[in-house]
Amino acid sequence: MSNDLTQVTQRSLDEQVIGNLNRLQEQGLEMPPGYSPQNALKSAFFELTNNSGGNLLQLAANNPETKTSISNALLDMVIQGLSPAKKQCYFIKYGNKVQLMRSYFGTMAVLDRVTGGAEITPVVVREGDVFEIAMDGPDLVVAKHETSFENLDNDIKAAYVVIKLANGKEVTTVMTKKQIDKSWSKAKTKNVQNDFPEEMAKRTVINRAAKYLINTSNDNDLFVQAAKDTLENEFERKDVTPEREEQAAVLEEKLFSNNKKAVDQENDNERITRVDDVPEQPDIEQAKPIEKEDLMKTAEQILEEPVQETLDVMAGYETNQKESEPDVSTIEEDDYPF
Repeated sequence: MSNDLTQVTQRSLDEQVIGNLNRLQEQGLEMPPGYSPQNALKSAFFELTNNSGGNLLQLAANNPETKTSISNALLDMVIQGLSPAKKQCYFIKYGNKVQLMRSYFGTMAVLDRVTGGAEITPVVVREGDVFEIAMDGPDLVVAKHETSFENLDNDIKAAYVVIKLANGKEVTTVMTKKQIDKSWSKAKTKNVQNDFPEEMAKRTVINRAAKYLINTSNDNDLFVQAAKDTLENEFERKDVTPEREEQAAVLEEKLFSNNKKAVDQENDNERITRVDDVPEQPDIEQAKPIEKEDLMKTAEQILEEPVQETLDVMAGYETNQKESEPDVSTIEEDDYPF
């Protein structure tokens, strides 16, 4: 039964995306030469079915919100001319929504399309390298970069990318390690930066350059908007973790961090007292002692309260997700496409 629902959902998504794409092409959207939207969709459906976050097509069969987000992600994919089979993009589940993420190779493909066939050369700068930048009129350029074999294992201190456009002009983007770290702190993928720092540093500086080139592109507006949206997906994760759950965790930590100290103090008769005179608060109740045991019970009640108001879930629909399963899908290290 579940397989039948998955197949029905796949056919529905396929027809919906191809139908929307045909209408966009009638409005002037052009596909890259040799790109087959049908083949790209086939590989996308395979990844959605075998996603690390579960069978996303099966989830979509039971949740209209998930299905709508997948449809939008697939349309963004074909508008940009990307294919999961070429490791140019992949899909990540956040709560009940699925977003398209563009890989290093996907960003290179989009830049190639935006610039009309530019040469893109990303480079990392390591501790010990001789690295100098300069200004050529209003443009930033790399004046000197010398490295050695001994420096290859040193820490990264910067990264830059040189993009040579079809008209011969070179566009250089440089990021310091501090800027890279700041970008990583906002990104959705955390652990992979520690495992593959060089590749991720290159990817980050390419994304920085891509943002400028995409925003200044005179390409089709639909393509440009899809490219911008996918780039922003990497940094604008919608928080699906309930705020009250975070507050409860903080409260729990504060209440129990000094638990050992309280046990050691045999004659601890400390009382917590409300302030009886607060400016501009005439109606505050008079001071009275609060037993620590009462406070602990109140804290436990807060922690046990159900948290629903900030969850990104539509009422009335089942996601078939077990409680033990993470709400955010992950990518295996060997499969990470950068």
